[in-house]
Amino acid sequence: MKQVAKDLLEINAVTLSPNKPFTWASGLKSPIYCDNRLTISYPAIRTRIARGIAALIRESFPEVELIAGTATAGIPHAAWIAQELALPMVYVRSKPKDHGRGKQIEGRMVAGQKTILIDDLISTGGSVLQAVTAAQKEGADVIGVCGIFSYQLVAATKNFEAAEIPFKTLTNYSELIDVAEEEEQITVSEKELLQKWRLDPENWLKK
Repeated sequence: MKQVAKDLLEINAVTLSPNKPFTWASGLKSPIYCDNRLTISYPAIRTRIARGIAALIRESFPEVELIAGTATAGIPHAAWIAQELALPMVYVRSKPKDHGRGKQIEGRMVAGQKTILIDDLISTGGSVLQAVTAAQKEGADVIGVCGIFSYQLVAATKNFEAAEIPFKTLTNYSELIDVAEEEEQITVSEKELLQKWRLDPENWLKK
């Protein structure tokens, strides 16, 4: 969805810096920094995101019965999407609580419910697939994952294929850099660098 790519650039939820790359927590050098949490502060943008993902779900996963958000970034979006679809919602903690009943899923989930997990960002898919596993352990029938943005990394495709879980996002890295070029936020040579990173994030800086 091109408009969402424009939105992310407009509010600096996504920053492109191919010549002065960011360093991720993993140590990986990246020409992009993404903070989709900023979207919750913009009513028009968060509404567009909720309606867009709800439409994706209706089209690709019409049998859905439950929306689940990943803690913490996926929770608000899951709530708005669930409202759009008039469906129940739960959220999945990154790990079980260390007190009380030790719950990892908050809200009411019935075993066998066809569930869509919502996250704000798909990088390698690792964190949201952990949430998928947690939901499955509680009896959910997870039929897919949806998010706002995907880096389109090869690792994500492999990880989702291995887990046998389909995923959809509203916009992605390729669309975003196309929009950035159209709006003259990056040059042609910078776009080439950005494309190189997506295909080989470990070695893109090497000559």
